[in-house]
Amino acid sequence: MKRDLNGKVIVITGGGRGIGAATTKLLKSVGATVAICDLDEATVKGATDAAFGRVVDVTDRVAFKGFLDEIEAELGPIDALVNNAGIMPLNRIEDESDRTTHDIIGLNLMAVIYATKEMVTRMKARGTGGQIINVSSAAGRIPIAGAATYVASKHGVSGFSNSLHIEFKADRTPIDISVVHPAMVHTELAAGFKANKGPAKPVTAEAVADGILSALQKPRPNVYVPKSLGTSVRTGGLIPRRTGEWLNKVLGGERAALDALDDPARKAYEERAARSAPAADKEFHE
Repeated sequence: MKRDLNGKVIVITGGGRGIGAATTKLLKSVGATVAICDLDEATVKGATDAAFGRVVDVTDRVAFKGFLDEIEAELGPIDALVNNAGIMPLNRIEDESDRTTHDIIGLNLMAVIYATKEMVTRMKARGTGGQIINVSSAAGRIPIAGAATYVASKHGVSGFSNSLHIEFKADRTPIDISVVHPAMVHTELAAGFKANKGPAKPVTAEAVADGILSALQKPRPNVYVPKSLGTSVRTGGLIPRRTGEWLNKVLGGERAALDALDDPARKAYEERAARSAPAADKEFHE
């Protein structure tokens, strides 16, 4: 049985564009009441599908708690959280600044952990349970040259989410947690990437939104977009490492991110990603 989302209050981080905007639109169409946050004020103001929107830095724990408090005061208890906000700067590791490393881990992983902790605390306190959807990436399962820190952050999201799934089952906690693994998505994040011959073709933001909706309606630990990506990941785990690396090279995956580094189309995204990151001197604290 699919869960009825009509009237459910669902929060989406990074909801102003791309996957977040597509998910907001889709959830509204099934009757959900959607609240979003984003750092881009223009996209928040233009998010007509959202019932509630604020400009929030999700790496700021105090600001994020205040955002959730506002939502619950205006819309009622939050039924589900979709941790979607993230950035994907590309660099050879020796060229990656410490600021960039801090930004990637801070937004893609630390903010997800802290937002999840905050929602679990609220959901347990009211005793009614709820759902958390963490958006990872195919990179949460597959290594990518030229994006090592990004891959580390997404592996972290995947491992964190699947560990919590087991924790909640062991404690009989009525909270469902899922991690969504999209292939490369046709958004700014994919700027400069060339199509390769691999089985996991780039997908649209709308396809990822469908995956998020399916996880909300029928909770399960891992959701792959497209579904064939899951088969590739599971099969890849059975292939000897050298064979897997050879296949990756033949299919064009080995240099996909490396070749995108100097692509002019990539520059605009990289500049925006830098603006979407936490302040360089900010630490994660209460």
